[in-house]
Amino acid sequence: MPVVCATNFSDAARRACDAAALLARKAGVPLWLVHVLPQDSARAFGKPLMEAAEAALADEAKRMQKLGAQVQHTVLTGEPAAAVQEFAKKQGATMVVTAAPSQETPFLGLGGTVDRLAQTVEVPLVVARNVESLEAWGRGERPLKVMLGVDRSLPFSAARDWVKGLRKLGPIELVGGRVFWAQEEAVRLGLESPLGFADVTPALRQALEKEAAVLVEPLSEGGKPVRVRLEVGLGRIADHLVALAAEEGVDVLVVGSHHRRALGKLWSVSQHALRLAKMTVVCVPSRAAVQGADVELPQVRTVLVTTDFSELGDRAIAQACALAPQGGTVHLLHVAPPQTGPEQLSALRKQLEERVPRAAVQGGRKVELEVTAGSDVAGVIAQAAERHGADLICMATHGRTGMMRAVMGSVAQAVMTRCDRPVVLVRNPAS
Repeated sequence: MPVVCATNFSDAARRACDAAALLARKAGVPLWLVHVLPQDSARAFGKPLMEAAEAALADEAKRMQKLGAQVQHTVLTGEPAAAVQEFAKKQGATMVVTAAPSQETPFLGLGGTVDRLAQTVEVPLVVARNVESLEAWGRGERPLKVMLGVDRSLPFSAARDWVKGLRKLGPIELVGGRVFWAQEEAVRLGLESPLGFADVTPALRQALEKEAAVLVEPLSEGGKPVRVRLEVGLGRIADHLVALAAEEGVDVLVVGSHHRRALGKLWSVSQHALRLAKMTVVCVPSRAAVQGADVELPQVRTVLVTTDFSELGDRAIAQACALAPQGGTVHLLHVAPPQTGPEQLSALRKQLEERVPRAAVQGGRKVELEVTAGSDVAGVIAQAAERHGADLICMATHGRTGMMRAVMGSVAQAVMTRCDRPVVLVRNPAS
């Protein structure tokens, strides 16, 4: 599974080739050096242009072989981004390396080849800048300073996997960067909204710090947690993330990519980070996440369970305690009607305490109780799951169908629609 490096023979591309040779050598994989001729140029100038391109590519390949890389080279024709993607897919490439757009490029390369590559390639795209730091890392002179953009998304998981693989090639100093919109996060977590757009309440910051710590925990080494910088954002997240990376003085910024297109690119973090950053940027698409036999099993440590005090709801509590491992946490939630007074809430909490199975506590599980009032039951449950970082949601469902479902609705169905966390549904056995 080789590394593919695309070059246009510029000085910046030459430096990108050095970075590609370094990465391929440290990974112990071959390197493919490619140059793409536009179809019209190849047709107009024919064999002389092709021979000139092949000769220049061969010279560059010889130079890179002296850096210790196993280099093969080829000239492609067609639209550059599409041709590189097709070639990388055919070769089963692990990554594509290219140079960043020059500062003289209109709009910092917006709509250019690198921009199109970022929206096309299905493997991590390394856009190389200031590769001296990579070379120093390659020589073993110092660790590589890396910032990983942190959020709750599949592309982030893929980017986290890539960083984990990078660590196998040499020592890195890792810091996470989490940029958030305070008002939006407060709504998601069901917390009090800050007074201003740039304000962050203590409860909100604490919840986000806890969530970020869990997200980067797989990257911790020797029991030492990964440090995460939290920054409240106004406007584009990419601007704040790039500023954080510059402030930290990192060599490489790693971000996940949704491959957004058309108007979606306006809020694409990866697309703007590619153009604005002064350091090497790695865009990792969601398709690059580890899959199949190599995927790591998810850990279930926190289970959120809801009950309406029915017999079926009590069965859901027992099921949730069975799913939580020893040392894990079960959050037991009841959502009361919005007009419920303090005394009634206290009485409902007492009822929750009485429903906690003794076997759950004796098994070393921690059970936390919460009674809250609200008219949007599904929304309250979804917010609680986000706030507590639940690995699973366990809840009862009566299995209504047809007219009964249409009239009475289904809280379980609404929760699954509004929350992306796994949901375990408990039903009565068939008679």
